[in-house]
Amino acid sequence: MSTALAVFVVEQEFSDTAWKKNAPVIMGDKGATVYLGRDEAENLRKIQKAGRQLDAMGVAQTKLAGEGWDFERQWAFANGYTNTLSTNAIEFAGDAERLANMRDLVNWSRELTNLPPADIYPASLAKRVADKLEAISPELVSSRVIAGDELLEEGWMGIHTVGRASKHQPCMLVVDYNPSQQTDAPVDAVLVGKGITFDSGGYSIKSSEGMLAMKCDMGGAATVAGALGLAIQQGLQKRVQLVLCCAENLIDGSAYKLGDVITYKNGTTVEVVNTDAEGRLVLADGLQYAGEVGAKLVMDAATLTGAAQMAVGNEYNALFSVDDALANKALDYAAEQRENLWRLPLQPWHQENTPSAFADCANSRPQKGGGAGGASNAAGFLLRFAPNEGKGWLHFDIAGAYHNSSNAMWATGATALGMRTIAAILND
Repeated sequence: MSTALAVFVVEQEFSDTAWKKNAPVIMGDKGATVYLGRDEAENLRKIQKAGRQLDAMGVAQTKLAGEGWDFERQWAFANGYTNTLSTNAIEFAGDAERLANMRDLVNWSRELTNLPPADIYPASLAKRVADKLEAISPELVSSRVIAGDELLEEGWMGIHTVGRASKHQPCMLVVDYNPSQQTDAPVDAVLVGKGITFDSGGYSIKSSEGMLAMKCDMGGAATVAGALGLAIQQGLQKRVQLVLCCAENLIDGSAYKLGDVITYKNGTTVEVVNTDAEGRLVLADGLQYAGEVGAKLVMDAATLTGAAQMAVGNEYNALFSVDDALANKALDYAAEQRENLWRLPLQPWHQENTPSAFADCANSRPQKGGGAGGASNAAGFLLRFAPNEGKGWLHFDIAGAYHNSSNAMWATGATALGMRTIAAILND
């Protein structure tokens, strides 16, 4: 006999039952019931909150029972009913295989982000991602790791500069999903992920409180890796490459310093005015790689700026692009996939908002948080390296990727918010 708690959804008016309207979940003899209203967006939030409440009550197994459980409602419940270690079990009401496969990938992405930095460092992140994607499609996926001084030999200066002070060598992982198996097939899209497996801030060192959660600074890498896996599961027929820019931003006698100038592969020179603005320095290499392979679509994801989180909170991700048609498509897909995404300003002139007297530009402004418009200025820095002057490029500053503590919607830790949207864009 199953020990899973049955969970029901009931749609009804609330004229005389305000207590049911306000409570996420009501416990009864037959199980737990979520009472829904007319607004489906609010219903989904309530269902996710119900999942959180049941997790907080210590319920370890649930069964979605009765009618009314469509795909999105079940997924909303799964998002809420996921504890930090992803140990809760759900028996879905329908679409079970599809939901279970997606949940497996999302939980894997969350686990990557939640694991301690002793377990996730550049080489181990690259191996875990390559192993997972190769297991999903062994015949169509191949991978390559460029590590340590090999980065210098191939011109990937940003990753090497940021990561050279760690005993764990920085690396670039390139995963190639090639469904045609033709070596000369064009690369339709490149995904670029920020893989800073721990961020001390470097010589612009963070406070202890600000550093505690910095194992999550590879959340962008986990998000795009999970998105590619999900897109492959959904039947992706395009050649897509994944580029993870992996490094630990630490301090020793060889660490990069304030005032250093990095000369990138494309000749652009960058003065370092903040070693804690390291994510954009490594992403610059990934964006240049995307340009080298001629990808028409380029998407990067990164836990890049606190400014983005200040702007949109932690239930949204921020989107930047100078390609209006593509940005609008991304927003449409995010709405379809029920993932909160908000577009913030980016214009070509944002490239000039991090000036330097000693180089083509600086990596930030020498002000707390990069000054006003910090998230847009960071995106403007990346625009210098994006192929085709930004046409076909989307930058996701994933403010909702990680929560330092649990709330009414999410468990403590990673959320994988953005995975579904990026996968959907790939499968467009």
